Amino acid sequence: MSLLDPRIAAPRTLEELKADVVRRVETNGYPGRGIRLADAKAATAALASLKPDDWAKVWTDAGDRVVAEAEAATAPDERRELYKTAFSTYTMGRFPTPTTPGKKTAYGKALSAYMRYAELLPQKLEVVRIPFEGSEIIGYFRKPDGTGPFPLMVQCGGLDFWKEQVADEALNYIPHGICVFGVDMPGTGQAPIKGDVGSERMFTAIFDWAETRPDIDATRMFMRGVSWGGHWATRVAITEKNRLLGAINHGGAVHHFFQPEWQLKALGTREYMLDLFGARANVFGVKTLDEFLEYGPRMSLLIDDQIDKPCAPMLVLNGAKDSQVPIADQLLLLQRGDAKEAWINPKGVHMGFGAGYGPERTIKEIILPWLLKKLAQHEATRVEGGKTPAAA
Repeated sequence: MSLLDPRIAAPRTLEELKADVVRRVETNGYPGRGIRLADAKAATAALASLKPDDWAKVWTDAGDRVVAEAEAATAPDERRELYKTAFSTYTMGRFPTPTTPGKKTAYGKALSAYMRYAELLPQKLEVVRIPFEGSEIIGYFRKPDGTGPFPLMVQCGGLDFWKEQVADEALNYIPHGICVFGVDMPGTGQAPIKGDVGSERMFTAIFDWAETRPDIDATRMFMRGVSWGGHWATRVAITEKNRLLGAINHGGAVHHFFQPEWQLKALGTREYMLDLFGARANVFGVKTLDEFLEYGPRMSLLIDDQIDKPCAPMLVLNGAKDSQVPIADQLLLLQRGDAKEAWINPKGVHMGFGAGYGPERTIKEIILPWLLKKLAQHEATRVEGGKTPAAA
């Protein structure tokens, strides 16, 4: 790939990148959440170039220092939080995606730090491995105390926000009696396949697995897709409409996003911190800008009128000022196919964040009430007539 392609805005200079990283960490902005300001300042001070493995090294070194602190800590709570900090620091090193040796090292250390952090949480994390097409789907499963069966949220990460982060978001659902399966979307993290038409079959395998679990109520299942993951939640809402009580497209692509006109504009957004083209191209497994622009349109949900097919109940969220995924995609979802519910933050950027809304507030005030409403409607229908979710 070329970062100097004249069709795309030039990336930040080294000094601009350093300043932006520190700003994001100071304001708890993504992807700086969970990183200590002193570590960010030390890493950026040591960064001497824009080379991917130079970037990976300074953050890996910073993460190693945090792990050393964790190993020296005697209090379990302090050790846990330090491992969580190390995970965030290593994750910055692999950001946005581990396509070079140094970034792969950072990613491996991030996974290790995350597991050491998760082992110290009171809520048990189960690593699930589902056989899939000669490989495996790796997911993280968290559930409330007790035997269940519990309603299930399958939560899919996005372009660079992966299953470790969505598994931690699960901690917001557990107190409400909802278990969560966190997974990387196709073409990212440890997903076994790249993003392509039909890759939603990966989620079908997850729902098949869920039906084998006595602690999961397979009549009460949902899916939420975060960022680009919202595209997969929309496809799953169609293909698995008879198995889901609902699906959430949280800032995900539908049609306009995949068109060359939008990509040539969006790839230069300053809302994204670093190497947006490299991350997006990796989802498809392509290298050049021309390959990427040619590949994308096949993913549109307008092909074969997919968007007009019956689907599970849907909640659609985003910010009107999103510069990564056009708000036109969410509006298109609302105008086509079955009726849907929506929350659009008129002052929000990607995912609807901004103007006082961040991840936790959005989950607690928008997503959780919608899920609980759907569960209550399902229970009322079951009590009244014993109808299935599909019939309801």
